[in-house]
Amino acid sequence: MGKHSKKRQRTQQEEKEEADIQPLGAVPPSLGEYEKDDEERRLEAFLFGTGFTPTTMMNNLQTNEVDGEGEKSGLDNVMDSDIFFMDGAGPSTISNEFGSSIYADFGTGDVNESFTLPTAIEETQNQDDQNRVGLGALSSSKGKKAAWADPDDATIQVSLTSDKRLRKLRDTTEEDTIGGRDYEARLRRQYEKVIPVPEWASTAREQLHKKKRRRSSVSDDDQTSDVETQLGSLLNSSDVLSSSRKQTLANGQISIERLRDANQSAKADGEIRAVKFHPSLAVPLLLTASADRRLRLFNIDGHTNPHLQSVHIPDLPITTAHFHPSGSSILLTGQRPFYYLYDLQSGNCTRSPRGLWGVHSGNQNNTDMSMEICAFSQSGDTLAVAGRKGYVHLVDWRRGGGQVVGSMKMNAAVKDVWWSRENELMTLGEDSEVYVWDVSGKRCLRRWKEDGGFGSRVMTGSRNSSYLAIGSNTGLVNVYGSESTDASLSNMPKPLKTIGNLTTSISTMCFNHDSQILALASKTKKDQLKMVHLPSLTVFSNWPTSATPLGHVTCIDFSPGSDYTAIGNNRGRVLLYNLKHFASR
Repeated sequence: MGKHSKKRQRTQQEEKEEADIQPLGAVPPSLGEYEKDDEERRLEAFLFGTGFTPTTMMNNLQTNEVDGEGEKSGLDNVMDSDIFFMDGAGPSTISNEFGSSIYADFGTGDVNESFTLPTAIEETQNQDDQNRVGLGALSSSKGKKAAWADPDDATIQVSLTSDKRLRKLRDTTEEDTIGGRDYEARLRRQYEKVIPVPEWASTAREQLHKKKRRRSSVSDDDQTSDVETQLGSLLNSSDVLSSSRKQTLANGQISIERLRDANQSAKADGEIRAVKFHPSLAVPLLLTASADRRLRLFNIDGHTNPHLQSVHIPDLPITTAHFHPSGSSILLTGQRPFYYLYDLQSGNCTRSPRGLWGVHSGNQNNTDMSMEICAFSQSGDTLAVAGRKGYVHLVDWRRGGGQVVGSMKMNAAVKDVWWSRENELMTLGEDSEVYVWDVSGKRCLRRWKEDGGFGSRVMTGSRNSSYLAIGSNTGLVNVYGSESTDASLSNMPKPLKTIGNLTTSISTMCFNHDSQILALASKTKKDQLKMVHLPSLTVFSNWPTSATPLGHVTCIDFSPGSDYTAIGNNRGRVLLYNLKHFASR
């Protein structure tokens, strides 16, 4: 029994202790519920997860309960700032960082009443505005403010002599420490020196400035005279801007810089047969056709030149590739009686229909088996294809079916074709005779013997038909003037100069976009390439040098703005060079 009584006594004691246990975080009554300040009670509420009520509010609630005023809220004597906070801004007197006003409708009060920020918020906003001054100055020339600025940039100090890599940022040798904003501006300046602004960005910026000037001139039209208005429109025209930037290339030496190979990201297995830039300035696209029967497209940016796409054509050994003058497709031809057309928009590569020459061949023996010598007219409506036994076939490209609509015949085998004008075609024969044809009437307008009269094999001209160049298998290149392309003249033109710097057969020639440079090359020997300054008809002496890794040059082309030149060789590489004179325009 004694054990049981002790057990009951111990049980009662435990029940008493359990009744005395308080919840976690509760304050004993002896300490007083409201003796602690709000900061300590707020910390306890955060730690233990209990509710927190300000002391002022609880006192008012107790007072209302004692006085019996249950209908009132009990917050009459409490400051609004102790209870509420405003998430947002008041109407009309608060502006965001972009200068536009922000309005908030609180549902009470007059619309015209002004709302002011608390002092602490005003000081914070003023401090942020001061911190934005440095970065805002950098973007003030662009008319835009920075979206965010680091306030530490205004107080940081950077030593330019502590690190060798930072010494290039100094304006003077005695300069040492600069502020954070100035340090950022100098880093930006150094970056633009190493990596210049790309041409597309400069063009877009110029167009934007033109629009702004045009808008400002229209808004001020009421305050200006007619003469001033005409002058403003003349200065804003693109013709004046382009003519003011045009510069004459000096002879003697050319400023050129080698870049990464254009096809470094996808090299060819065999010699490069053709390289061509897209005819549009806005599309930095380069095609390469190689002996492995593949067409490759590259995005030329001067740095990585990423590879875009490859097209394999097993049944066509590609020897010639041309962009259509519209830039929408690529014509691929070779020593086959058919061609392939690659559409840039859809990515489809289609073969020409059979029987292309059936209409004009007459019999099987006269059927042409090659389309490697061909050229588009300036508009792209007609394709001229050199056939066998002196025939030149005209293909109507507008119908889309590639049908031969006419032919013209020379007295010797055709070596090359070139369009001098939209309706005039020039052809070079194996006997070194040059024919000028009227394509619409399919008749010969003029015929003359090439100077030297032996071994002519390559012919090309400038875009404005001011120059004509004919290369021979002896390495001589005759450069003619505009009278050689004039069909109204009957006399035999004389060459302006004969370039004799190469001693092997000329394989490729190319004019740049403004007819200031003629590039000519021979693939018979290694490193056989020269660039001719056309205004003076002299060869640039400083490039290429004996150390220039050209190899056996097979093809060459200039970009539409002549800022790049691509050179293909027999090792499957496409060397890329930057002509600094045209890149800085």
